[in-house]
Amino acid sequence: MHRLALLLVLCPLLLHAAPAKPNIVFIMADDLGWADVAFHGGNAPTPTLDKLAAEGLELTHHYSAPVCSPTRTGLMTGRCWSRFNVTTPQNERALPWDTTTLPRALKSVGYDTCLTGKWHLGSKPEWGPNHFGFDHSYGSLAGGVGPWDHHYKKGEHSETWHRDEKLLQESGHVTDLIASEACAWLAERKDAPFFLYVPLTAVHLPVKEPEEWLAKVPAGITGAVARHYAACIMHMDAAVGRIVQALEKNGQRGKTLLVFTSDNGGSTAENNGQAYPADDYPTGPLPGNNQPLRDEKGSVYEGGTRVPCLMNWPGVLKPGKHDSPVQIIDWMPTFCALAGFKSVTDLKWDGVNLWPQLAEGAPPPPRTLYTVGPGFKSRALRCDPWKLIVHGAAGKEKFELYNIGSDPSESKNLALDQPDALATMKERLADMAKTDRDAEVKE
Repeated sequence: MHRLALLLVLCPLLLHAAPAKPNIVFIMADDLGWADVAFHGGNAPTPTLDKLAAEGLELTHHYSAPVCSPTRTGLMTGRCWSRFNVTTPQNERALPWDTTTLPRALKSVGYDTCLTGKWHLGSKPEWGPNHFGFDHSYGSLAGGVGPWDHHYKKGEHSETWHRDEKLLQESGHVTDLIASEACAWLAERKDAPFFLYVPLTAVHLPVKEPEEWLAKVPAGITGAVARHYAACIMHMDAAVGRIVQALEKNGQRGKTLLVFTSDNGGSTAENNGQAYPADDYPTGPLPGNNQPLRDEKGSVYEGGTRVPCLMNWPGVLKPGKHDSPVQIIDWMPTFCALAGFKSVTDLKWDGVNLWPQLAEGAPPPPRTLYTVGPGFKSRALRCDPWKLIVHGAAGKEKFELYNIGSDPSESKNLALDQPDALATMKERLADMAKTDRDAEVKE
């Protein structure tokens, strides 16, 4: 009887134990706002993501950087992007050559690695993903591209579509091409564990969707840009579904941790307002939706950095919601722990291994999340219950303080009402900033 009782106690724990060296699929949308997904009240149907969220674990306070290249830097290194002096979208090489990136770490313990989608950490082929740990890479070396011509903005890096850092021309819609490459790569996987990184270009401007997806947009969504934007979200959702189906078809789903998130908040920029080659795009502002959060892409307020995020792993992760703050820099420590990677040198991670709190029931540790905005012109620090916002250069700063627990929309600035809390947060900010730029590219 004692053995039976012990088994009854252990069985629920064993159900959620992580297998050694699991497969990892990390899918990242581009500029997808907090309320652009249906499970946050969005007006475009997202059945795949809704199902993954309902059957998985939603991280309700997951933070990115305010813009794309910094978020990707944080994911690849486990460190705040400001350590590398990466704070804006950039075409220059973001990482020193000897950086221990996430794919390099996983490769060292036997993983196959692949990126299919947008790199934007160095837009020349000689700075591409294969130079930083990916066995296979495909998509845009630069930023978001025209969905049909696959061109980046006019200029030196406009020709950017590649396979393994060799530029090429292809026909087809970008969302379909990225998903097809991911599915084909998954079909070739054998016994080795794998890391598949799918940084989609949806829903980054310029948007222009196929007629088959426009026809599926709910009739209540009106206006050309709004309908293309909704179709882009729905198309993206279906692409995620294709990847899930490929995992199921190949018998890999039960051994695979899948994460979906966005690189920053939604945008209201003009659909073709960034000098892309003309391709008959509908004109007008994007309807990126971050409600009820404040502001949008580019901002260190919640609307620029708090993004949809879910984890799904059938039979391992218990469905539910995780409401403690986490950040894009946490994924490298988490994945490395699951894979059994241990560095012989100090990688100076700012992130933490999330697995104990997400899957094993450990209480979340106190966190201080540091966010640097474009050009160091704004910064934020979250240390519950407070969030500090700083605008302006050193010596000319303007400070705002919010109780983020009771005021998630950041509507009441308490900087004058809470001088002691403000002073403490300013000290913490100064401490976090000490190692900014300590790993920037110098050569």
